Amino acid sequence: MKKLGKRYSSALEIAKNQTNRDIASALQTLLELPKAKFDETVELHVRLGVDGRQADQQVRGVCVLPHGTGKSVRVLVIAKGDKADEASKAGADFVGAEEIVAKIQGGWVDFDVCITTPDMMGVVGRVARVLGPKGLMPNPKSGTVTMDVVKAITDAKAGKVEYRLDKNNIVHVILGKVSFGKDKLLDNFNTVIEALVKAKPAAAKGTYLKSVTVATTMGPGVKVQVSL
Repeated sequence: MKKLGKRYSSALEIAKNQTNRDIASALQTLLELPKAKFDETVELHVRLGVDGRQADQQVRGVCVLPHGTGKSVRVLVIAKGDKADEASKAGADFVGAEEIVAKIQGGWVDFDVCITTPDMMGVVGRVARVLGPKGLMPNPKSGTVTMDVVKAITDAKAGKVEYRLDKNNIVHVILGKVSFGKDKLLDNFNTVIEALVKAKPAAAKGTYLKSVTVATTMGPGVKVQVSL
């Protein structure tokens, strides 16, 4: 069994006694735990009362966090002509077409979000096996296949996050950084929870938000009392 460090053990001792807390109290506890030597990311993990194996119980979507994620987002836009020009003016970090797809085929993936126009999906499909496993493949449901590249870039830079079920019916979303403080993290939390509630499948029965936990990159989770 792996031995836990003193900092983590101390944080775990505090966190395990903080169950069934409202979100404000849970975030306050999280921010008071022993700190790592860097500005940790705060994560939200929600187990949903759905069966992701069923097509009518899928939960997937996007929302823009009011205070962003605290991360610098590198945006790639695959487009041609006027849309490529719009992307460059809107602040995309990389813009290209076939030549940049060839670069990706060669192993280049130094970007965080990939946006494309519908007419370029045939070209982008050539690198689906590269982008898909890394969660970078453009998708209409996440707003990354669109003719409105300016809005897509603006949202990505502003802190748009995607949520989707994993194989255990859990959604994992970044809420921001420890340095944000409680109030900003609370705003971001409420935005994500509202989005998840709106995305509740009609076929879902019983308790929808089965468990909600917030945690830092290097710390233990703190459970939150949320019922729906």
